[in-house]
Amino acid sequence: MDLVGSELRATPDLYPLAFDERQDTVGFVLLSRPRYEQASFLDQRVAAPGDQGGWAPFGVVRAAAAPLAGESDFIFHIGHVGSTLLARLLGLSPRIFSLREPGALRTFAQLAFELSTPESAVSQAAFDERLDTFLKLWARTYEPAQKTLIKATSFAGEIAPMMLARAPSARVILMTVQPEVYMASILGGPNSRVELKAQAQSRLHRLHRRVGEPLWRLGAMSEGELLAMSWTAEMAGLAEAANAFPDRVLWLDFERFLASPREGLNAALARLHGEAAPADLDAMLKSPLFGRYSKGPEHAYDANLRRQVLNQARGEHGAEIAKGRAWLAAAAEASPPVAGLVALAP
Repeated sequence: MDLVGSELRATPDLYPLAFDERQDTVGFVLLSRPRYEQASFLDQRVAAPGDQGGWAPFGVVRAAAAPLAGESDFIFHIGHVGSTLLARLLGLSPRIFSLREPGALRTFAQLAFELSTPESAVSQAAFDERLDTFLKLWARTYEPAQKTLIKATSFAGEIAPMMLARAPSARVILMTVQPEVYMASILGGPNSRVELKAQAQSRLHRLHRRVGEPLWRLGAMSEGELLAMSWTAEMAGLAEAANAFPDRVLWLDFERFLASPREGLNAALARLHGEAAPADLDAMLKSPLFGRYSKGPEHAYDANLRRQVLNQARGEHGAEIAKGRAWLAAAAEASPPVAGLVALAP
């Protein structure tokens, strides 16, 4: 298999699964179009026993990718807001090649954050060169009329402004929900609550960097306050992108989308490609994806079940949700940047 030659440029089949910044190498795996369509996560979870692939030095990959051209569109979001469902639905359009959660994009989001610290082992120039190469690889499509739509992991929204600055033709959908809905959705799932605690320190660090001073202490925060802080931290990167590129973004509230999916899909397609073909809309609206859990299509899940989960969480965790609301109000009073983010809540 020609890991870094003509086969790399011919189709997206050779997928850049990972970037090892310490070894400065790129890991590839051989995928097919159906594998892309089925995958909820294009990280290590997409690899299967027996897959072909391998690692190549970045310099070799950069040279092989140099002739590639093209840019991608993006979905950035705050997490648990239906972004995978939207990415799957939009991927039904013949004009869209949907990439859901590339693992290497998470690596670049982490590296971008480290660049602001004295401990960074990567220079800005080296970072830019490597990200530019991956952007070229992600932009490959199976059909000339297609454009890649990258659905990022939630914390990659931190670099949404950077990504739009690098891609002048890129359009982006920014997905969110009201803070109370966000809190209830996390409290309604045990795994989500574990994830909340695991990411709390990073989110608070990012939020402090954006507001310019360390206003809150992690150890003094309740679960509800952590939820409100997490909503705020993840909104910050999205808001910066929207402020910098207002003509290239679409805010999409997931609750409103579920209430009127045709309107939401029409707006998304119009933002990405300037128009929404009626046939594409009909195919999306009739898709069985609306009745399945988008990250695990083998499981049934629809708007009614989501509503039940949210209401149950509200009933069981009302006190924590109230603490989160109080934290958000106090934070908005203490910090003008936070007040601006709260004002964006639909």
